[in-house]
Amino acid sequence: MKLTRSGKIALIFLVVIIVAAVIGVIVYFVVYGKTPFYYHISFKLTNVDYDSKFHKPYSQEYIDLNERIVSLMNKTFQASKLRRQYVISHVAKVRQANSKVIVDVVLKFKSCYNNNAARFRDRTRNILLQKLMGDTGSLCIDSSSFKFSDIDMDAAENLLNICCGRRTKVSPGNKIVGGLDSVEGEWPWQASLQQNNIHRCGATLINNNWLLTAAHCFVNAKDPREWSVTFGFLLSDPKLKRSVKNIIVHEKYKYPSHDHDIAIVNLSKPVLYTTNIRKVCLPEANYNFPANSDVVVTGWGSRKTDGTSPDVLQKGIMKIIDTVTCNNKEVYDSHIKNGMLCAGFLQGRVDACQGDSGGPLVSSDSRGIWFLVGVVSWGEECALPNKPGVYTRVTYYRNWITSKTGL
Repeated sequence: MKLTRSGKIALIFLVVIIVAAVIGVIVYFVVYGKTPFYYHISFKLTNVDYDSKFHKPYSQEYIDLNERIVSLMNKTFQASKLRRQYVISHVAKVRQANSKVIVDVVLKFKSCYNNNAARFRDRTRNILLQKLMGDTGSLCIDSSSFKFSDIDMDAAENLLNICCGRRTKVSPGNKIVGGLDSVEGEWPWQASLQQNNIHRCGATLINNNWLLTAAHCFVNAKDPREWSVTFGFLLSDPKLKRSVKNIIVHEKYKYPSHDHDIAIVNLSKPVLYTTNIRKVCLPEANYNFPANSDVVVTGWGSRKTDGTSPDVLQKGIMKIIDTVTCNNKEVYDSHIKNGMLCAGFLQGRVDACQGDSGGPLVSSDSRGIWFLVGVVSWGEECALPNKPGVYTRVTYYRNWITSKTGL
């Protein structure tokens, strides 16, 4: 049969539609056809003595133990038929069992869309159990203590991202006044404290339920019902929002004094950690951040005195300035108290500004773990010579934070 010109065009059009549909189906299954599976496992280690430092996810003891467990999981699954499905594992908790420990581990897998979930689960459990009953290297594992269960995605991702002070993204830059954008996930503990849905102050996530900020943010508004908190590096497009259950202002804070400028915000509902929402590490009371150390301040404050505020989270790299220098007559003339610290440059250039109040000043250790050094508190205008930013010193108030939060 001979096709007419219009028939040929119709046939070509039909073929194009069919090809496009096939490509669409293929793309769908490539992109969406992998269903993450998460499992929670636990087992007892008979050759690891319990140490209270295991409760601190930034401690070297916890990091070393996590690396040993993760190495065992990696070797187990990378040598198995599930090597292409295995994604990651992480020690979520270390518990005491007499003088030894029980570790709780989260496992993440990707699986083809048509795999049977129950079958996949059984294969995973059997591979693990077989390994734990055999050669486990330097770890002595009581295989009879082994437990295995499913865990839902949100709870699992929360545990996979439970370590404090870790970032997923890094970008260069060294200014906040003058404006330098952060990228999503670069400062995952940063929050926007909003009064009637308008950004007023910054805040720092210190665990699932609590944020740290400045007391002066609440001078004219102490009712928690007026406040909410958003997470995400764009004010216009927050990734998560929470209402506020309670606001705890330091008992000795008296406006307009700058002393004891610290407050804690209790969220009405816990935040579950993700790759882009994480907590910062709180330093111990005796932790030392030396003068001239690099620190980073972040916030959505204005780029200059009385200027407009950006939509994108800003950042600035600065130096800690020793208190003796900051108390010089030409700087702050003895107004820097023990609960305060200065950061910036005596030449000016980089500083926090209006709208950054309550936000974090952070510093990383040699392992790349970030600790909360200070809370944006006060200063004379923004980025003026001899007028660096003044921050509430977190180590000074560490015991107070513990008394209110248990952290």
